[in-house]
Amino acid sequence: MNTPICDFVRGYADAGNARLHMPGHKGAGPLGCEALDITEVEGADDLSHPKGIILESENNASTLFGTRHTFYSAGGSSQCVKAMLYLAMLHRVSATSRTVLAGRNAHKAFLHACALLDLEPHWLLPEGESSLCACPLSPAGLERVLADQDASPLAVYVTSPDYLGGMLDIGALADVCHRHGVPLLVDNAHGAYLRFLSPSRHPMDLGADLCCDSAHKTLPVLTGGAYLHVSSSAMASYEHEARQALALFGSSSPSYLILQSLDACNHHLVHCYTQRLERVVRRLDELKERLVAKGVPVRFGEPLKLVIDGWAAGCSGYELATLLRQNGVEPEYADPDEVVLMYAADASESDFHRVETAFVGFHPRPRRSPTALPTPGERVLSPRTAMLSPWEEVSVAVAAGRVCAGAAVSCPPAIPIAVSGERITMEAVALMMDLGFDTVSVVQERI
Repeated sequence: MNTPICDFVRGYADAGNARLHMPGHKGAGPLGCEALDITEVEGADDLSHPKGIILESENNASTLFGTRHTFYSAGGSSQCVKAMLYLAMLHRVSATSRTVLAGRNAHKAFLHACALLDLEPHWLLPEGESSLCACPLSPAGLERVLADQDASPLAVYVTSPDYLGGMLDIGALADVCHRHGVPLLVDNAHGAYLRFLSPSRHPMDLGADLCCDSAHKTLPVLTGGAYLHVSSSAMASYEHEARQALALFGSSSPSYLILQSLDACNHHLVHCYTQRLERVVRRLDELKERLVAKGVPVRFGEPLKLVIDGWAAGCSGYELATLLRQNGVEPEYADPDEVVLMYAADASESDFHRVETAFVGFHPRPRRSPTALPTPGERVLSPRTAMLSPWEEVSVAVAAGRVCAGAAVSCPPAIPIAVSGERITMEAVALMMDLGFDTVSVVQERI
């Protein structure tokens, strides 16, 4: 598969032109990549209105993902989440509908989108055991919620895979949504590679209408590179309006380094990527089984994640992360309950060996209960009103009873503990303190 963006930029760099245009480094500098960092010079195309090399590269990606169209984002999935909700708002069944049914483990970008677009999240609460990052949802549960709505929501929004590798039944959820005439939007930030499993487990192949992938999370793409996918079965107007939606929330100066990495990834995906992915998934499955045999409590789910439940081992995720770092392994994420490791298709044998070595002699202690995501506090303000109101920073220790302004969360995992516009509960305060939060932003009280 050709790489039109990469080819153009390399040709421009080799030409040695006098760069009397932005950026100010003029193609030279301490990082070594400056020669390939350009702006919209003649022939470089324009991400907001592509007609040349960018459109050609996106068409390549669309073929690879089997979509109506795959759009590039240099602003991560956060930009794509906002664009998805904007598109759903444009095509809502009722002109007055502002409600989105959303899993409670939504990324803070979802709340930011609700504030910017003045949308109202109606939370889909987890069914069964949950944690800070997980929100299990069943098709039957979604059916009950949709049947109970006075008016159709403008969309259903779910996160799958979640940060702990949990995967929802997207196909069945999509069927429920479509029976009710509601589009399904999927935050698939962690699952770009799912398209290349056999069979595919990507939301675009399971019935979702729109989804976003953080290409940089699991594919060889620079940080910030992402996709907005429009399903081949979705309405044509989604494709027509998606570019405007992305431009509304993105920079007018997207990074050409990121665009080149998305372009180069297309070539990478058609050259033995599936075989390499299968090898790593198989090798990781073997590692998980060996760890379980040692008494290490592994959570099974998403194929490229290794999640170890500290609560089941009687320790914290922070302790497990320290153990891994002592053996030359830097995990993706740790909290009081879990530690998360993310693999990719080009993982080396050392990536597996070091993890296994870290747990030689591991002995679990008596298990404890996992930390649950707090139940929602009283809804006082809309996310928009809360985020756009005057606010102040207060100590978490005295925050109970105050109305949350900005989403109370760290990144990763960027899942709000207290949601903008809700009254902060003692339960939320306890969790924020466990996670090491010192302060939280709250809406200023009128005197």
